[in-house]
Amino acid sequence: MAFVDQAKFHVKAGDGGNGCVSFRREKYVPRGGPNGGDGGRGGNVIIECSTRLQSLIDFRFRSHFKAERGVHGKGKDMHGRKGKDCFMTVPVGSIIKDNETGEVLADLHKEGDSYIAARGGNGGLGNCHFASGTNRTPRIATKGSEGEVKWLRIELKLIADIGLVGLPNAGKSTLLSQLSAANPKVASYPFTTLEPQLGVLHLKHMESCIIADIPGLIEGAHEGVGLGFTFLRHIERTRILLHILDASSEQAIDDFQVVENELFKYKEELVDRTTLVILNKVDITEQEELEALQNELQQKGLEVFCISGLTGQGIEELKQKIGDMLEELHNEAQVSGGDNDGTAVK
Repeated sequence: MAFVDQAKFHVKAGDGGNGCVSFRREKYVPRGGPNGGDGGRGGNVIIECSTRLQSLIDFRFRSHFKAERGVHGKGKDMHGRKGKDCFMTVPVGSIIKDNETGEVLADLHKEGDSYIAARGGNGGLGNCHFASGTNRTPRIATKGSEGEVKWLRIELKLIADIGLVGLPNAGKSTLLSQLSAANPKVASYPFTTLEPQLGVLHLKHMESCIIADIPGLIEGAHEGVGLGFTFLRHIERTRILLHILDASSEQAIDDFQVVENELFKYKEELVDRTTLVILNKVDITEQEELEALQNELQQKGLEVFCISGLTGQGIEELKQKIGDMLEELHNEAQVSGGDNDGTAVK
């Protein structure tokens, strides 16, 4: 199934029901007076988020959402029923924006978050509200107001514990398949991965964590080059970044700097995110070149880990390292008393 991470949709809340003009007409009740009921309020369009969904694929098949209008008022002081709400379910990590202005209206980043995308119109008033000492037989009632109508845009930012970043062909997909049961496409040409891939890493003494392989990082990605910022947004919510580097590349340091620059230009705070540099393909790298590369990266104050995604060398040790890093972040969050998940939620 295709991954969809943004979509445009139309919402229409229910109109309010009209008020009623009516009078009591019982045989033995002269001058019974007005008894027209009020109209019911229109239904709302409500967006709820759930972990059961992983993409916005449903928006390919449905883009209009309409709530029920309120029922008109009736005689004998019978008020109209409220219109039924229209509920939409979206994945956790969805951001709702105004389609015209781009204004962020809601950030649904945890299970159960909801947002009223369009409010129903108020019901009209029956003629009983207009009776007075000088007008005992009012023959007026008001109409219900219209419900809100608007075009909105939804964008999905994956919520993952670990984000894999690196240039195309650095070995991110191979590493994802080693760390989890995910089965991403692996090939020897650039941009093999055309959409974010998710996997679950099972840890011995901790809860399982989610890993996201983020494609599309090349020079100029922050300006839309390659797959560009189409998928850069998914990095924002990850707690730890694993920067995968092809150790066999002759310009490995330059490759590293390209990705770091793109992350910085896209969002400066990503540079301060907990990062582990993974030197991949050590099975085809000369030992002297590998040691020189390690030393140069460590001199920059970076933590470096060596693996071979193809042979599995260092994978078990890397799993343990990831578990330790997650536990450390969790402990820091408890000490600070906050939700230090490494994300920048607005």
